[in-house]
Amino acid sequence: MRWHVSQGDRVTVDQPLLDVATDKVDSEIPSPVAGTVVRLVYNEGEIPRVGQVIAVIDTGKESKAEKVEKVQDKKAEGILIQSDLFPEPEEVPSEINGKDTLSDEKFISPFVRFLAAQRGIPAFELKQVRGTGLDGRITKDDIKNYIVNRNPQENLMDQGKPEPEPRPVIQEPRPEEGDEVVEMDRLRKIIAGRMLRSKKTSPHVTSFLEADVTLMSEWRDRTKSGFFSREKVKLTFTPLFVESVARALKDFPRINVSLAGEQIIVHKNINIGIATALPDGNLIVPVIRNADRENLGGMAHKIADLAERARNNTLQLQDISGGTFTVTNIGQYNNLTGTPIINQPESAILAIGTIIKKPWAVRTAQGYGLAVRDITMLSLTYDHRIIDGALGGGFLSKVVWYIENFDATREI
Repeated sequence: MRWHVSQGDRVTVDQPLLDVATDKVDSEIPSPVAGTVVRLVYNEGEIPRVGQVIAVIDTGKESKAEKVEKVQDKKAEGILIQSDLFPEPEEVPSEINGKDTLSDEKFISPFVRFLAAQRGIPAFELKQVRGTGLDGRITKDDIKNYIVNRNPQENLMDQGKPEPEPRPVIQEPRPEEGDEVVEMDRLRKIIAGRMLRSKKTSPHVTSFLEADVTLMSEWRDRTKSGFFSREKVKLTFTPLFVESVARALKDFPRINVSLAGEQIIVHKNINIGIATALPDGNLIVPVIRNADRENLGGMAHKIADLAERARNNTLQLQDISGGTFTVTNIGQYNNLTGTPIINQPESAILAIGTIIKKPWAVRTAQGYGLAVRDITMLSLTYDHRIIDGALGGGFLSKVVWYIENFDATREI
């Protein structure tokens, strides 16, 4: 996005070098070393791929200067600022003589070790993988190639299949006279790409259930004025719903999951993302970490703070990462319900519709009768690969139970 230095400038450790746009937020990247900026590889506005060198800094130590050119265009695991700081080989466990110790002759990144373990490659076997990365390091592609050559029988099921028919070419629309052509901004491109990948990744299923929020609504009406006077924060329905969702996730931990290959990761922490509309029409999802441990007042403060910083474009990367479940309130636009798209790599998302007054069957001492109640529609979209209808429906019913059994005598 922006360079803070120029070629030939002297920089110190932790001095800001540049701002990059990463995953919907702008981040300031500091210098890892002191030295002289030799070269800025990319101009402002250009988009490097992950792992490409973006700047070269001369620290005056020529013993490792040759590595500057060797690392060019090599894949690594992050945005690299090339300097004389190269990680030394670390000791990694390997299964030799019954021990899990890997030779320190080859640096194995944590990501590669995780990927190998996920694919069933033991540590001692990982040493045999030929690396094509910097200094012979093993990359993600090396692991994939090794698996193909190691287990060719895994690909036998693909043999004999007919070639897929070519997809029909869809002609892009052309603007006609009087049409306005608007270029998608960076954030909208990110959102579009994520939505498309999510639909291609997960088979989406959506369940619906109405909830009687009368007790919650009446309690909020009595409480919101005093809460605002004391806390200077509006008490919206969002923290009330998030509290119910967090409680239900504790009861149904197999909803708070992610899929990694053929392994299901059941998250210990309940980190709930709150879908937030931005003034420019885009969407961002700040995260309430450990939402199940927050009291209602604290959650109201955090949600208000995140929403304000989202509108002011001052969120940090940690504010929008690490989510395990997402809640989106589409009712603020008077929508009855919707079928939201899963926020990968999560496995479920809950949409809350508008609250409307409806005639509702209520139980009395004399039996059932009709009464006017505050009703909302909840829709839960989930990944049908790992969440079946019984699990998804049970979780949604539990959310409704917590909403309808809200303690209207509580203090905040």
